[in-house]
Amino acid sequence: MKFVLATANPGKIREMREILGATGFNILTRDECGIDFEVEETGSTFFENALIKAKAICEATGMSAIADDSGLLVDALNGEPGVYSSSYGGENLSSDERCAYLLKKLQGKEQARAKFVCTVICYFPDGEYIAAEGECLGHIVSQPSGSGGFGYDPIFLVEGKNKTMAELTSDEKNEISHRNEALSKLTLLLKERGYM
Repeated sequence: MKFVLATANPGKIREMREILGATGFNILTRDECGIDFEVEETGSTFFENALIKAKAICEATGMSAIADDSGLLVDALNGEPGVYSSSYGGENLSSDERCAYLLKKLQGKEQARAKFVCTVICYFPDGEYIAAEGECLGHIVSQPSGSGGFGYDPIFLVEGKNKTMAELTSDEKNEISHRNEALSKLTLLLKERGYM
């Protein structure tokens, strides 16, 4: 069975293909399906944004589409950046600049507990969909460390490990990440529905 990934983020595409690679599904990207438009994320939750993206790409391709929406929630910032993680601090900031912006907002705050959250949705051509969620607990460190991953990975110290997300190998990250947990749950739901 073919599925198209709704994301255009190269880091997410790599991770989702690695995680879903063992399922035996044929995983296609937007580019491979000739999709060149951006889907406007107008939702106020990860679920709403994932559903918007999955539905749009499914309708554009006629294939089942898998979309995720994910982000970082920092306790001391009342859950920011949350659904605005990819645009936090301004639309045109680089990942490094976004990390620096978040660290600046945390200055003087003692509590740096945080978690990555992911909602993933598979939307089918018949209008049905299934959803799953995952999270990864940790806290924010004051200095970026590591060159792997993307986004806020260099400043997110994973709970139970003495490493930031960016210091983990891709295999290590895929074992414990919020995206892996959500996709693993989604895979089980697909199995239950007879897609595997």
